[in-house]
Amino acid sequence: METGQGAALLTDDSRYRLLVDAITDYAIYMLDPDGLVTSWNPGAQRFKGYLAAEIIGQHFSRFYSADDRAAGVPADALRIARDEGRFEREGWRIRKDGSRFWAHVIIDPIRASDGDLIGFAKITRDLTERRAAEAALRRSQEQFRLLVQGVTDYAIYMLDPDGRVSSWNAGAQRIKGYAPDEIVGAHFSRFYTDADRDAGAPDRALAIAAAEGRYEQEGRRVRKDGSQFWAHVVIDPIRDDDGQVIGFAKVTRDISERRAAQQALDEAREALLQSQKLEAIGQLTGGVAHDFNNLLMAVLGSLELVRKRLPHDPRITPLIDNAMQGAQRGAALTQRMLAFARKQELKLDPVDLAGLVRGMTGLLQRSLGPAMRIETHFPRGLALVLTDSNQLENALLNLAVNARDAMPDGGAIRIEALPETLTEDSGVGLPAGDYVRLTVSDSGHGMDAATLARAAEPFFTTKGVGKGTGLGLSMIHGLAEQSGGRMVLRSQMGEGTTVELWLPQVLDGDERQVFVGTGATAEIRPMTQLTILAVDDDSLVLLNTVAMLEDLGHVVFPAISARDALAILEREPIDLVITDFAMPQVTGLQLADEIKAHHPGVAVILATGYAELPSGSDSNLPRLAKPFLQDDLARALQEVLAVKPPEAPTAP
Repeated sequence: METGQGAALLTDDSRYRLLVDAITDYAIYMLDPDGLVTSWNPGAQRFKGYLAAEIIGQHFSRFYSADDRAAGVPADALRIARDEGRFEREGWRIRKDGSRFWAHVIIDPIRASDGDLIGFAKITRDLTERRAAEAALRRSQEQFRLLVQGVTDYAIYMLDPDGRVSSWNAGAQRIKGYAPDEIVGAHFSRFYTDADRDAGAPDRALAIAAAEGRYEQEGRRVRKDGSQFWAHVVIDPIRDDDGQVIGFAKVTRDISERRAAQQALDEAREALLQSQKLEAIGQLTGGVAHDFNNLLMAVLGSLELVRKRLPHDPRITPLIDNAMQGAQRGAALTQRMLAFARKQELKLDPVDLAGLVRGMTGLLQRSLGPAMRIETHFPRGLALVLTDSNQLENALLNLAVNARDAMPDGGAIRIEALPETLTEDSGVGLPAGDYVRLTVSDSGHGMDAATLARAAEPFFTTKGVGKGTGLGLSMIHGLAEQSGGRMVLRSQMGEGTTVELWLPQVLDGDERQVFVGTGATAEIRPMTQLTILAVDDDSLVLLNTVAMLEDLGHVVFPAISARDALAILEREPIDLVITDFAMPQVTGLQLADEIKAHHPGVAVILATGYAELPSGSDSNLPRLAKPFLQDDLARALQEVLAVKPPEAPTAP
């Protein structure tokens, strides 16, 4: 029996030894009570480099560094294991070749059945690779932390699952204004506006991030000081290995400047499109108005001559007068169209805005009625502006009436002017220089964005049928542009409307005078008979002009083109030429240049409905604005001949 039990025991010991010897990932060996090695497995040989014959009987302290041995670390390990029943540590150990490895060490005491210490069981594991991986991970985490902390253009921080701030980087502090100790632990909803919080925007953002894996949006956010900025926000959920949300990563960027730049770019594009649209409409309007001018001139001139030649008849004369008044109203309408197209005839002179407004205050008040109050403000020493005073008065009256119509219950209309100096990037769209900003503002119902965008278009009106032509603001727009300035409209629904007229200040030597026939008041004196060449490619206008000149007692040669006119000049003694400007092939200006070169004694009057002539043309050339009446024509002849008396005609 004893022999059988011993065999069984040997069998168990053999199995245990086979198990220990088969382990190569752990060094498993025995120490006697003094710390001498009494057994050695292959794992110990692999880790430490010693063969069993080299190490059994040696003290285990040789596995420690010299510093650890000097500090008594091996003895402390055995003491702790003996007294406390277990010793467990990590630290550096030394191989046979002197190299180091990072070891996880467990020492357990081995006691006899009576409790006496008979030795120690020691298990060592080489954790060098794991420690290196952990060190690399720590370095990576530290580098990431430093990276996140070093970013100042982005607010990068963490939220717990409930939305409370759990980390805070330097960018978050710079953008939002909170120091870490002021915000960590607080709910991130404090960055939202009151309206967004009331609408549940913070909770909705976290819910979307958790459900869809990402939340991204732009909107207003609030800084610590209460100021707002435009933010681009991204929220990503952070999940554990089981997929449970354990927090959120939140990245916020202040894009206020970028948004402002984009808005400025959009506004510039919109302004360019609006300018191009108005330019296209202006070209169309100007062409139509020019053609109407010619037609109205033929109608007006013919009616004037008929009225003059027919005896007064109570049944016929009032009808002719009515027809002339209708044609004159049509002429006024075409002048407004030409004003929008910047092709009306203007007399640009220095204008004292304060004096002009004071002089028409009575007219304004009578036109607006007692329910309206006019307020004016003009600083002392306000610079003069260069514009047409008559057209500016019409513009102010038109703006005042518009303001009155916008305030049916009455109110105040404010007219004021201030000097302004513009730079290249001022945003008004004018060259750099000195201007005066003339402003007419009301507190009426205002305009929405769609109405504001079309307000200056010809024939666009919000008034009822028969209450407006839709050309008032178009005319004012053209006046400002033709004066070298700009009209700016500002309006919002319920907040009134402000119209700004930016007009250039008068500089030394910047005064210009343009001859305008219509409206002249000089007395018409009898003139000697002249031989006049009338040139116009429109046969209706030509016939009318010839008839008016002949009725004034002059000899007239008609020409339908510049070529015909030059042929007549070669064979007839002409005192004066009246020519249309806009003619095909050879314009009136080109014809005037030919006459000046080859017939220098012949005076020339340019009849045109256009205000601006091509650059490089003779700006001193007398002009007669279309449509003109016979009196206008007579005054034009009189003024030209007063400057340069005609040479005595030679008999043909």
